[in-house]
Amino acid sequence: MKIGIIGTGGVGGYFGGKLAQAGNDVTFIARGAHLEAIRQNGLQVKSIKGDFTVQPARATDHLEELRGVDLILFGVKAWQIKEIALQLKGIIDEKTILLPLQNGVLSSEELQAVLPENHVLGGLCRIISKIESPGVIVHVAVNPTITFGELTNKVTETVLQLKQTFDDAGIEAYLAKDIQAERWKKYISICVSGLLAITKTNYGELRTIPETRQLMIQLITEVYNVAQGANISLPANFVEKTIAITDSLPFISNSSMARDIWGGKPSELEYQNGTVVRLGKQYGIETPVNQFVYSCLLPQEMKARKMQ
Repeated sequence: MKIGIIGTGGVGGYFGGKLAQAGNDVTFIARGAHLEAIRQNGLQVKSIKGDFTVQPARATDHLEELRGVDLILFGVKAWQIKEIALQLKGIIDEKTILLPLQNGVLSSEELQAVLPENHVLGGLCRIISKIESPGVIVHVAVNPTITFGELTNKVTETVLQLKQTFDDAGIEAYLAKDIQAERWKKYISICVSGLLAITKTNYGELRTIPETRQLMIQLITEVYNVAQGANISLPANFVEKTIAITDSLPFISNSSMARDIWGGKPSELEYQNGTVVRLGKQYGIETPVNQFVYSCLLPQEMKARKMQ
């Protein structure tokens, strides 16, 4: 399969690397020193599941080179999707399948607003990984998985073929019965990122200090309540399940959004806690903890975006 990876970071680098290792024709979109290192030394992946290197690796910073690919995986930040969608107009053809793996619950819809609706799947992934140095991806925690499906939840030949491609690459992939519910399940847990950022803690510290643990539980509950307002089908005990998952994460781990905020970079704040606040207002649901987190982090987010 001909595959394009837009965003060769922790997500795109790992999953794209696995797909390339399995013999797929993969083109990696990267930039700067990271791009040059991949071109010169291949894409190196250090993983708790086993290290590997894709060499040679086809890498470019020109989206036009994705013309004619069968599949595009989006590994960029959620806030970059709108601009990339506009750039892809005229590049993708009628057979190209688009699978966004962004945090949040808006990426598929933002692609559909610009590109043909039948090209777009819903998707998410679970992995804790990042760029360690130019050309090097490090996967440090969580069993890597991809969950995906048609936004209509129909089982089509397209998703069955894609499932086979992931299986052949040794990627643990799940064809969702209800992709909207699966997206929200992850979304509820990742919104804790804003609380990590504002308290300057890791998951272990956040969940063991009684005061911050209570804030964490309240924040998760608010997002669950908003999901109910959006008529998303979730188990009645999903808040408890989410807390249990958060309790199982490595003590010293944190989130990519928290790291971006600490580093003064643009972040997914609008697509995480900001979206909770906006949807809460839309559905008439109070979200005071998410409102507090969003409001406190917003000035720094605005400064980071002015610096671009």
